[in-house]
Amino acid sequence: MRAVILAGGRGTRLRPYTITLPKPLVPVGGEMPIIEVIIRQLSRAGFERLTFAVNHKANLIRAFCGDGSQWGLQIDYSLEDEPLSTTGPLTLIDDLPENFLVMNGDLLCDLDYRAFVEHHIRSCNEITVSTYKRALNSDFGVLKVDGTGAVKGFEEKPVFHFDVSMGVYCLARSVVERLEHGRPYGFDQLMRDAIRSNCRLEAVPHQGFWLDIGRPEDYDLANQEFARLKLQWRL
Repeated sequence: MRAVILAGGRGTRLRPYTITLPKPLVPVGGEMPIIEVIIRQLSRAGFERLTFAVNHKANLIRAFCGDGSQWGLQIDYSLEDEPLSTTGPLTLIDDLPENFLVMNGDLLCDLDYRAFVEHHIRSCNEITVSTYKRALNSDFGVLKVDGTGAVKGFEEKPVFHFDVSMGVYCLARSVVERLEHGRPYGFDQLMRDAIRSNCRLEAVPHQGFWLDIGRPEDYDLANQEFARLKLQWRL
C-alpha cells in the first residue's frame, strides 16, 4: 500500500495563512497540521509507505514529517527543481508500484482509502477518480436563448450540480510511464488524454465528508468542524 502526497504547491489562494508555512502544514482546529490528519488516516488504513512530492518550503515539510516512524510508516520525498503541476511530479519517482494512491496534501475527508485502492485494483482500472457532488448557486436569472436570439426559457437563480474531482485518485504505473519525464503536466491534461485514448477510467462517488482547504473560507469551515471531526475520526 503506497501513496504519493502532492505537497509542492505555493498555496496562493490561502494567503495570508501560507506566507510563512506551506499549505500542508497549516494547522486545523488550532492544533494539527492538515498533513498530519492525512498521515494518520493513511497509517490506520494500512499504508506502509508515503512519498511526498515537494517543492515550495520543502525543508519545513521534511522537518515536520521526518521519516514517518512516529506514525508507524515510511515517508520519503521527491523534490521538484521546478513546478511540474499536479501530475508531472509522478514522473520523478522511479520506484512506483503497479498501482498506487495519489492525493493532494490539503484535504479533509473521510474516504476509505484502502477500499478505494482495492476497488481500483479489482476493477482493473488504469485511473480511478474519487468524486464529490457539489452544488453551484447562481446569483442571476438565467435565460435559455437559441441561435436566433429568441428566448426559449428562464430560470431564476438556478442551482447547478457537478461531479467534481476530490483530488484523490488511483493510478496504474503504466499511466505514468507513458508521460514525458520531468515535464509539467496537470490533472486536467491527464483527464483529457485519458478520455481521448479510451483509457480504463472510472469515477467513484464519495458520499461522506470532503473539504478542499484551498481558500480562506474553506479553512475557516475546517477550523469550525475540526473538533467534531477529530472525535468522529478518532484522530
